Amino acid sequence: MIQLIDKFRREHRLTAGEYKQLLLCRDADTLEYLRMQAQEVTFGRFGNEVFIRGLIEIGNQCHNNCYYCGIRIGNRSLPRYELSREMILDCCREGYRLGFRTFVLQGGESSSMTNEWIEEIVSAIHGEFPDCAITLSLGEKFRDAYERFFRAGANRYLLRHETYNKEHYRLLHPAVMSYDKRLQCLYRLKKIGYQTGTGMMVGSPGQTVDHLVEDVLFIEQFRPEMIGIGPFIPHHDTPFASYPAGSVEMTLRLLSIFRLMHPAALIPATTALATLVADGRERGIQAGANVVMPNLSPTEQREKYSLYDNKASFGAEAAEGLRQLAERLNAIGYKISNSRGDYEAARNE
Repeated sequence: MIQLIDKFRREHRLTAGEYKQLLLCRDADTLEYLRMQAQEVTFGRFGNEVFIRGLIEIGNQCHNNCYYCGIRIGNRSLPRYELSREMILDCCREGYRLGFRTFVLQGGESSSMTNEWIEEIVSAIHGEFPDCAITLSLGEKFRDAYERFFRAGANRYLLRHETYNKEHYRLLHPAVMSYDKRLQCLYRLKKIGYQTGTGMMVGSPGQTVDHLVEDVLFIEQFRPEMIGIGPFIPHHDTPFASYPAGSVEMTLRLLSIFRLMHPAALIPATTALATLVADGRERGIQAGANVVMPNLSPTEQREKYSLYDNKASFGAEAAEGLRQLAERLNAIGYKISNSRGDYEAARNE
């Protein structure tokens, strides 16, 4: 297994069977070796710097009914909100003052947030903060909308595929949602020129190791600039409320695999990791992640963006807790970077 990991570090790819071996491995020394190799690759490419992104959750209204998500349209007990243009800009202004140079606009797929409105917001942010990158995570759109957002100043787009297996996709989503459309959107985003991100939940209901192998192989060939993965965490107002949370250890193992696969990728240590275990963020960084996304959203709205139960959005997960985050990163030998942290710069080093 050590030789397999060494080969993976050199060649950045394995066979399906070899990936399955890594995912099924139970030897602690081998898994620590995998983690250390990923950490070395991250240090070699990025040093000990961790990029910060200011997360702005612009609205929790969504017309989709994904069975795992707390903001699904079928959740009638959740108070809904949408931030105004000025509220979003105020979040950016506060983030810029704190040192953020990337803003991430995330929200449900809502018909009230029209493409024209999103385009206007992106243009306003780009106009006021031309030295900042803008990442969107707003779901599936037609090509024309993606092109308009790109021309307005958006640089990156995150759209997790969630599972590459069609049968598993149907288990997680209602019949009106399309597996093929999700993948089509991802390829459109890349063709337009976005730094494109994808990823999946780890341990989602019905997921098998073979499903994970399919996900890994897809991410290998798609070559995303950003890879966002986190453990599944149930929400009490979804059909999957009684399912157990995904494995932190498997999530960390996959972070290391993706770092060895794509050394220049931007890989966040997700809020879901920090929600399940107190040191989840730090362990994610040590496993090969190089991005954290503190929450810039208005404090009174954060609990309403309830993707899963007990989502961490305060303390070191919040923009106002940046000092605490810096201290926790410093304790494991890392420091915050205030640069945009673009993929192209990392790839060319």
